[in-house]
Amino acid sequence: MTQINHSNFIRRTIQQSIDLKTSLLQHDDLIENINKVSNRCLEMFHNGNRLLIAGNGGSAADAQHIAAEFVCRFNFERPGLPAMALATNYSVITAAGNDYSFDDVFSREIEANGKSGDIFIGISTSGNSTNILKAMQASQQAGIYTVGLSGSGGAIQNEADICLNVPSDCTPRIQECHILIGHILCEIVETNLFPRL
Repeated sequence: MTQINHSNFIRRTIQQSIDLKTSLLQHDDLIENINKVSNRCLEMFHNGNRLLIAGNGGSAADAQHIAAEFVCRFNFERPGLPAMALATNYSVITAAGNDYSFDDVFSREIEANGKSGDIFIGISTSGNSTNILKAMQASQQAGIYTVGLSGSGGAIQNEADICLNVPSDCTPRIQECHILIGHILCEIVETNLFPRL
C-alpha cells in the first residue's frame, strides 16, 4: 500500500485545536462561568454532596474521564471525591431503554441516585441531546444544580442553571475543550480542598 504524507493535515488539525483553545481566552463570560461552577463544586464537595456527570458517545467517555479525576486523583495524592459518571451500568441502560426510552436513561439514574445539593454536569456538543435535557429537568426537580457543557448553541442553554459553551460547531474540537474545562474544574477543586504545604 502506498504511503501518504499526512503531515499538512496533522499540522492543520493541531492548529485548529490550538486556535479554538486560544479563542477561549477572549470569552470572559465563559471564564467567569467556569469560575462560578468551580466555586459551586467546592461548596458541594465541602457539604458532602456528589457530582453526577453524563454524556453520549465520546461525551460519555469524557464523563467517565472527568469523574475518575475527582474520585482518584488529579495532580497529587488526596482523599477521593464523590463523583459518578451515569450510564456505566449496562443493566440500567438496557432496562431504562427497554422499559421506558433511551431518552430516559440519565433521568432515571438522577431520580435514583441524585439528591438535593448535588451538581449534575450534562455534556452535549450539540446542546440538543434529549436524554441530557431530560436529565437536566429531573435534576432541577430534585434540587440538583445543573451545568451544561456544550458547543456554541442548543436547547441546553435554556435548560441548565449555567452553561459552559465552547464557541465552536466542530464536535472533535469541542470535546477537546470539554476535557480542558473538566481538568480546570478538577484542579481548582483539588488544590483548594486539599492545599499542600
